[in-house]
Amino acid sequence: MSSNVLKDLKPYEVFKFFEEITQIPRGSGNEKEISDYLVAFAKERNLEVIQDEALNVIIKKSGTAGYEKAPTVILQGHMDMVNEKNQNTKHDFTKDPLKLRVEGDMIYATGTTLGSDNGIAIAYALALLDSKDIPHPPIEVLLTTDEETGMSGARALNPEHLKGRILINMDSEEEGQLLVSCSGGVRTRAALKINWEKADENLISAELRVRGLKGGHSGMEINKGRGNSNKILGRILYDIYTFVDFQLVSLKGGAKDNAIPREADALIVLKKEDAEKVQEKVHIWNSILKNEFRISDADVNIQFEIVSKKYEKVFSKETTKKVIGLLNLIPNGVHSMSMEISGLVQSSTNLGVIKTDEELVHFDSATRSSVKSLKENIVNTAKIAAEAFGAEFWTESDYPEWEYDANSNIRNLFVKVYNNLYGKDPEIVAIHAGVECGLFKEKFNDIDMISFGPNLYDVHTPDEHMSISSVQNTWNYLLSVLKEIK
Repeated sequence: MSSNVLKDLKPYEVFKFFEEITQIPRGSGNEKEISDYLVAFAKERNLEVIQDEALNVIIKKSGTAGYEKAPTVILQGHMDMVNEKNQNTKHDFTKDPLKLRVEGDMIYATGTTLGSDNGIAIAYALALLDSKDIPHPPIEVLLTTDEETGMSGARALNPEHLKGRILINMDSEEEGQLLVSCSGGVRTRAALKINWEKADENLISAELRVRGLKGGHSGMEINKGRGNSNKILGRILYDIYTFVDFQLVSLKGGAKDNAIPREADALIVLKKEDAEKVQEKVHIWNSILKNEFRISDADVNIQFEIVSKKYEKVFSKETTKKVIGLLNLIPNGVHSMSMEISGLVQSSTNLGVIKTDEELVHFDSATRSSVKSLKENIVNTAKIAAEAFGAEFWTESDYPEWEYDANSNIRNLFVKVYNNLYGKDPEIVAIHAGVECGLFKEKFNDIDMISFGPNLYDVHTPDEHMSISSVQNTWNYLLSVLKEIK
């Protein structure tokens, strides 16, 4: 199964399992194969295993000698990954293995996401379960499904399957940081009905494209000022609409609502004599955007191209106007910053996906906040905008925040061990992103949790990469913590 690209890296057992799972398709909603792989792994080692209807997997291992009476520790991560690829990359995420490569201290996939978020948690867990000489307390490994698109695996989890009340989540992305709180979130959906009409055969077709943006995680990187291709497209379409008569044929942009969209396209029809005016306006917009995003997205560029294909039907002028209006008014970006934790985004939303089908234009967003009422306010703002243009609006996958626990014993232990290893304290952080700890807190109530992980970069993008040395450091840290839990 393994491609052996990582065979010489240390810790050997961690990278062996990481490489194995990169050969298994495991995009959100397509976790059956990886879930069955985990079950087979446990059965081969005579470990107790539970696979529930949501395909979550729980694997239990007794404590080693001297740890029989130690408290049970839950090691937790998620098995799904975000499937993103470059436009020119040929890769079928439903069946193709990832193509790994090593560059210095970094591991990449070629042209696609790497799945280190959260494949490294699986690798750590399997290496520990497979070990025979690592001291540790009783362990319950919990690997959930669908974390990236709604946390339905964590939602479906039956807490009676687990006895541990210490949980170590391994879904963080920066070494030396201990995550102690996270935002809650919700997905918002708007759908605007298309009134089609017959296209004027005298009009020409053209594509307007937004390219060159970096994108990124809609929680972790929403504060970096990176351009949202869908919102940029909306601004340009509105500007063009003020001086040129055109009609839309379709809109598309982004792939996941929890990823800042990097590309967006609008297909339009217009008079031939107006094409040059639009081209001039696009040239102006390139200058505007190069200035606005000179730090965060220096490679942003807008393309306008006449296409030969003729279309039989187009959006009515009224639908075109509504789509452009809604695209501009749906909220996006940072809405508030924390007054308690410096630099922490308190609430935000990301218009991650726009798409067109035969009947509707869809607008899909991911909203986050560490304060429930602020999350509700953003949702209400989006609802008002949608309903103002006659669009249907609804929400999905609402999940709770994880509030800071001032009396966490596992946090204190992690701090103590880190100080012993490195002679300094780790950074205690709260993040503007959802981790499953919020749902676990809701389910277990009295559970004591911490989240940590190695250095991961550009997650949810084809540039995603993971530090080899940081994986080793974090592995040693984990083992040192477990050794202390007696």
